[in-house]
Amino acid sequence: MALITLSGAPGCQTEEVARICAQRLRFELITESRLRGMMDAEFGESFPIPDRAYRHVVASMLARLAVDHHVVAAAGQGSEVLFKHFPGALRVQITAPESRRLGSLMIDFQIERPAALELLHKLEEDEKADRKRKFGRSASRLSDFDISLSEEFLDCEQMAAIIESVVASMGLVERGLLPAGAEAQLQFQIRLQLSRYGIAPPGKMSLKRAAFMHPSEEIFANLLDFYRIAWEYEPRSFPVQWGKDGRPQESFTPDFYLPEVDLYVELTTMKQAHVTKKNRKVKLLRTIYPHINIQVFYQKDFQNLIFKYGLADRSITV
Repeated sequence: MALITLSGAPGCQTEEVARICAQRLRFELITESRLRGMMDAEFGESFPIPDRAYRHVVASMLARLAVDHHVVAAAGQGSEVLFKHFPGALRVQITAPESRRLGSLMIDFQIERPAALELLHKLEEDEKADRKRKFGRSASRLSDFDISLSEEFLDCEQMAAIIESVVASMGLVERGLLPAGAEAQLQFQIRLQLSRYGIAPPGKMSLKRAAFMHPSEEIFANLLDFYRIAWEYEPRSFPVQWGKDGRPQESFTPDFYLPEVDLYVELTTMKQAHVTKKNRKVKLLRTIYPHINIQVFYQKDFQNLIFKYGLADRSITV
């Protein structure tokens, strides 16, 4: 897919350049306000997206669009960071001297120069703080961009023409759209990150709470919620050893049960001592209860579970 991200300081004509680019290239246009609307539609208007989760939410939205469209995104500061290593991305910086940015604010807000100067400084400070919270640093670097265009020397049409030329020279359109399989893999990785923040669209399912014994279990539960997968936490214990009196001496309680696929799931860490102990219990359980379907998963195996059982098709649609 081709993804053009445009970033500019307050008062720059970033969205106008993006609009012209989208028209000339026949790409899908994503502005900051449209992106906010997509987030509200999926998570609810009052849902507070954690700052450090913001980049993952934006990446999820754009990846979903990229299956059917090439995209021009003027989605606010920091978008150039999201796709730093993406092969189909063209990251564009729009700059302008302060005098031109003041003029734009005076026109847009119908205010005099002193008020525009005060507004500009406030917008700049707010943007730095917002960027620091979401991306870890308050300002962009020149190395974050592939090209930089200045309003001091170029108007919006000229900048759009340059971007169109660069897109053609890089052959971005010829690379094709994002394949559905690649998008599913990407969405899984994004959702795994979002699950660390307990993020799942509200109003579409009943989220359960449980007293988890380990953080990885809560992450796994959040991920299952994201995919609309019904789960039960430690619903049943299986005796695996008995004493001479016939009473159970040792039992095994799998972490999760997924009733839709009739599967018990036991999560484990990378510590070999824990792995050996759990594998012994799982082996006993399979021997004694051959009809029970159970799998042991490392965190890295979450993806195998989702795709093996065809659960990736439960994509969230907007």
